[in-house]
Amino acid sequence: MALNAKEFINDTIKEIKKKVRKQTAICATSGGVDSMVCAFLAHRALGKKLIALFIDDGLMRQDEPQTVAKILRKHGIRTVVIPASHNFFKALKGKDDPEDMRKAFRDTFYKTLGKAVKKYRAQHLIQGTIAADVAETKGKIKSQHNVLSQIGISPKKYGLSIIEPLVTLYKPDVRKVGKALGLSKIIYQRMPFPGPGLATRVVGEVTPKRVRIVRKATQIVEKEIKRLKPFQAFAVLLSDRATGVKKGERAFGNIIVIRSVESKNAMTAQPTKVPYTILEKIQKKIIREIPEVTKVLYDLTPKPPSTIEYI
Repeated sequence: MALNAKEFINDTIKEIKKKVRKQTAICATSGGVDSMVCAFLAHRALGKKLIALFIDDGLMRQDEPQTVAKILRKHGIRTVVIPASHNFFKALKGKDDPEDMRKAFRDTFYKTLGKAVKKYRAQHLIQGTIAADVAETKGKIKSQHNVLSQIGISPKKYGLSIIEPLVTLYKPDVRKVGKALGLSKIIYQRMPFPGPGLATRVVGEVTPKRVRIVRKATQIVEKEIKRLKPFQAFAVLLSDRATGVKKGERAFGNIIVIRSVESKNAMTAQPTKVPYTILEKIQKKIIREIPEVTKVLYDLTPKPPSTIEYI
């Protein structure tokens, strides 16, 4: 059955008001479509009783913290940015297993949130969990950091009452809700961005240096592929290395994978048929602008058998 976005918005606003009452709520906002739509929906319901919280974990895209905070504040949403990159990189140090990484991120994320909840005396956490997150976690494909009950975490442990307004929706319907809320296309048509950020695009140990490499590569990929309007496009830094030649000398450098997919609900996906001229342009830019990289590849794998992200 097709979603009636306006009806969904009205019902959800009533439900949020009923749960929060006269108390304060925090909305965890990462800058992705889900959390942004969730923040605007919650603000419509709560007004000044809502605090949009952006945790700057050091794993965001270029200028993401400033951009997201500016958008939220422009629309009258009280926004707090918490610098926490040191804590996240400390938690991720030495971990190269994807599930270990996700668990370390999740724990640090909720500990940081828990402190914010106490500081601002909030009783509720509103987050943009959607149906695809729940499906992947229940199916044991990946642990999503924003799905608590399925991964054995008690919200009470972190001092939180959890509200998930979008949990029954898939990505296309989340975008419909964003549009019905009157948000600009810049917000509701944003490419999906995972909660753990660029950590999901670094295979192997996540360090500040490796994140800087994949952040720059992602910026290049997004800029050059956005004209094709893919569902998602980004760069991945592999743990393997490859021999190359730079300035006439042997160089043993990093490998970047370009990933671009078409999808409706993130449950299945097909690789974007990117023209060779665009791939060639991306490759040249990455090699020229990121000295540590010696090889650039393009991922042709659909979902399934692959997932969209690498971690």
